[in-house]
Amino acid sequence: MQKLTNKEEEVMHILWKLEKAFVKDVLNEITEDKPHYNTLSTIIRNLEEKGFVSYNAYGKTHQYYPIITKEAYRKRFMNMAIDHYFNNSYKNMVSFFAKEEKISVEELKEIIALIEKNN
Repeated sequence: MQKLTNKEEEVMHILWKLEKAFVKDVLNEITEDKPHYNTLSTIIRNLEEKGFVSYNAYGKTHQYYPIITKEAYRKRFMNMAIDHYFNNSYKNMVSFFAKEEKISVEELKEIIALIEKNN
């Protein structure tokens, strides 16, 4: 699975939300830094080439839909982030969020309870 650009990832989130969409539908969902229609169409075609989306053709118009689930992408993205930024250590990742105060003691207790339940 190839890495996506920020704009490609934004488009994928829209397609996951809509499930099926024409380029104009995706364009309507973008609120900031709205690209030109042709630029967005190119981004979506790039996603198709990368194997993230497919389409149904209706004449010259294409309705796009994701073929990679959000969960599969999330798993890949998180594994890459943990590998690249935390030396493949979940302990380092959780410690980082604890030190940055992005995770509370209650949330840490919930995580521990989940781990204990699954062991």
